[in-house]
Amino acid sequence: MERSFVYVIIGGGVAAGYAALEFTKKGVSHGELCIISDESVAPYERPALSKGFLLPEGIRLELSVAFSFPPARLPGFHTCVGANEEKLTPNWYKEHGIELILGTRVESADVRRKTLLTSTGETITYKFLIIATGARATRLEEIGITGSDAENVCYLRDLADATKLVTMMGKCTGGNAIVIGGGYIGIECAASLVINKMHVSMVFPGSYCSKHFQPSCLH
Repeated sequence: MERSFVYVIIGGGVAAGYAALEFTKKGVSHGELCIISDESVAPYERPALSKGFLLPEGIRLELSVAFSFPPARLPGFHTCVGANEEKLTPNWYKEHGIELILGTRVESADVRRKTLLTSTGETITYKFLIIATGARATRLEEIGITGSDAENVCYLRDLADATKLVTMMGKCTGGNAIVIGGGYIGIECAASLVINKMHVSMVFPGSYCSKHFQPSCLH
């Protein structure tokens, strides 16, 4: 099977969602734009995963009411609510004639022929290609430790990661947690774990938990 588009975006994160909005503002025609993502949902505001998504439901709802935040569950944080724009739900893409190919990886690309081969065996041709795959979490195996697949080892990069972490917090209330990393994501995860009644230790190589935070942020 082969399909053809004028524009193809590889990656279904924040960049893809905001790019899609800009394409529509510039008048992209129906059927010209395609987004390919290995996630199973339309692009969303990824920062929500280390914030409201990890909070207990009662606190999450209180914050949503008090500060008019969108609910920390989809479709509440689909892009582009971070810029006070409309939420780009799956229906929004459909209404604007943008093809979402979800749960699919691009296995190879031939930039001379301008073709992509997906994990489903489909060939997609394009005129313009935007690569917006973003970053990824470092796996334990990359630093010489085995055990990434253990039930109690969690990462935080996508919706599936955040969902697993919430499930684990529910099972382990009152237990101990170790957070590897002292940047924004590590700090926000640690705070959410504490709010979920976990005992938290943080491990990071620097003298401070983030260059924008002082040591007093750790309690």
